[in-house]
Amino acid sequence: MLLDTIHGPEDLRGLTPKELDQLAGEIRKFIIEKTAEYGGHLASNLGVVELTIGLYLALDLPKDKIVWDVGHQAYTHKILSGRKDNFDGLRQYHGLSGFPRRDESPFDCFGTGHSSTSISAGLGIAEARDILHEDYTVVSVIGDGALTGGMAYEALNNATAMKKNFIIVLNDNNMSISRNVGGMSNYLNGIRTAKGYTQLKINVGGFLLKIPVLGPWIVKRIQHAKNSIKSLAIPAGMLFEDMGITYLGPIDGHDIEAVRRTIQEAKRVEHAVIVHVITKKGKGYRPAEKYPSRYHGVSPFDIKSGKPLKKKTAPTYTDIFSAKLISLGRENPKLVALTAAMPDGTGVSGFAEQFPDRFFDVGIAEQHAVTMAAGMAAAGLKPVFAVYSSFLQRGFDQIVHDVCLQKLPVVFAIDRAGLVGSDGETHQGIFDYSYLTAIPHMTVMAPKNAQELEDMLEFATHFDEPISIRYPRGTAYQELSAYRAPIRLGKAECLHEGKEIALLAIGSMVSTAEHIAEKMKEEGYDLTLVNARFAKPIDTEILDRLVKTHDVLVTMEENVQQGGYGIQVTEYIHQHDPSVEVVNITLPDNYVEHGDVSKLRADLGIDSDSVIKKLREQKIFK
Repeated sequence: MLLDTIHGPEDLRGLTPKELDQLAGEIRKFIIEKTAEYGGHLASNLGVVELTIGLYLALDLPKDKIVWDVGHQAYTHKILSGRKDNFDGLRQYHGLSGFPRRDESPFDCFGTGHSSTSISAGLGIAEARDILHEDYTVVSVIGDGALTGGMAYEALNNATAMKKNFIIVLNDNNMSISRNVGGMSNYLNGIRTAKGYTQLKINVGGFLLKIPVLGPWIVKRIQHAKNSIKSLAIPAGMLFEDMGITYLGPIDGHDIEAVRRTIQEAKRVEHAVIVHVITKKGKGYRPAEKYPSRYHGVSPFDIKSGKPLKKKTAPTYTDIFSAKLISLGRENPKLVALTAAMPDGTGVSGFAEQFPDRFFDVGIAEQHAVTMAAGMAAAGLKPVFAVYSSFLQRGFDQIVHDVCLQKLPVVFAIDRAGLVGSDGETHQGIFDYSYLTAIPHMTVMAPKNAQELEDMLEFATHFDEPISIRYPRGTAYQELSAYRAPIRLGKAECLHEGKEIALLAIGSMVSTAEHIAEKMKEEGYDLTLVNARFAKPIDTEILDRLVKTHDVLVTMEENVQQGGYGIQVTEYIHQHDPSVEVVNITLPDNYVEHGDVSKLRADLGIDSDSVIKKLREQKIFK
């Protein structure tokens, strides 16, 4: 197999065009096989195989730098840079990351995982290159979906000031995770249908420059007519050129030679240049071509049928949220739902089908989504912003100033809170208690199970101030007991009244606390079990009651300690009854790598066996 002979960029140099096409096919087959076995990002990676090969042929890597936006399309890049044999550990604990990581390879010049960052990072690298008087090419590869993020526009605006070469590859597949929305998508649609001007620029311009003496003069005369040619050829207009960024394309991103030739052309430009390539997301695998959103991120699947190997047996928290939101939408005509390019992932696609006029997908633009929701709330609507925990971080300033400062009743439905597994460091939702509880006027809830998520969502949609509900990825936990106390602001739920030692758990950790209580019951311990429910405000009344009859309080949360639930309990107890010992079970103050969630929980010390071991070491349990 030709792919087995590729161990780095130098191995591509002597291949014929026919062999390069063969290599592209083998890479696609390899990616399909590995994602079928381990899961991962499939459609996005299948769409950039030829594009990546073309870049490798045109650049001197790793001296030259490629910055991948998001990074969920970097599998071919990893394969060509000598990491093919590591794919058996793809997204597994201590294995190959699904995203670029600087500590993984010198070919990964910048770590990524979130959207719309590549132009900013690439611009920074290019400026450093020039200040340090170094000589290499910097290429930022950004998808058209990522161009819906405001940070990309800020970087484009700044890129116009570049005095030396900086290449932006716009990978245009008319998709982000779901189908793109908004004006930029419509603008690019117009450019895709008008190739005359740009082909003239690449092919004719390059040919004329080679004519002795007269060539440069002819090109200069043509440049005077550039604007009129542009207006005739591309009715949508040339936004990028009007900004001062040279535009090359659109070209076929699945034509290796066209990509190589155009990148070589772009390297000659002494300022910022955009190379617009058209690709097909999911190319080469029919199910992914037909349903690119469904095959964006996949769990292990059967290659022949495309169906997941592990059948879904129970509803997830996302499913529970989705169904309850639709139910509440029927009752309240003022209820609206927003998402940032994640209608399927967050479960609001069902709401969109039922109430299309009350659903808003703003693209990859969390900051805008938060402030738009604030405007809706100010005007009398009840907005619910469904968003992943790690993505909500991007809208922190807007939560502070646009929502909470004005006490606007926006509901934040925070999916993928806590450990999320194989997507790793950039996606673990382990900071939301910390950054949300720091904001005045913000209420923070976390359900212990599926039924409580429904109750909390109903409570939140009737609440008159900012409020958030954070819930984990995966199958919704079903309560061991039938106890289901009504939701009251800032009030915990006592599931069992024991003695001496109390476990105060919140959200996903309630089930862990229940398991601990069951295990320790066999050793004669009668543990008090409290479902905290609220990370802000915490229930101080139940704390005042517990300290009268308990010697130790153990707080449990799937969040870092700083700013979390447990540290608030510790502070309160130390102020009011310092004789009572408080033990915090939290995640370490660090970023958490990719891996199976159960393995991560054990390694990080928050599964039931690890908690019991820690409490024995601290002499809480004998």
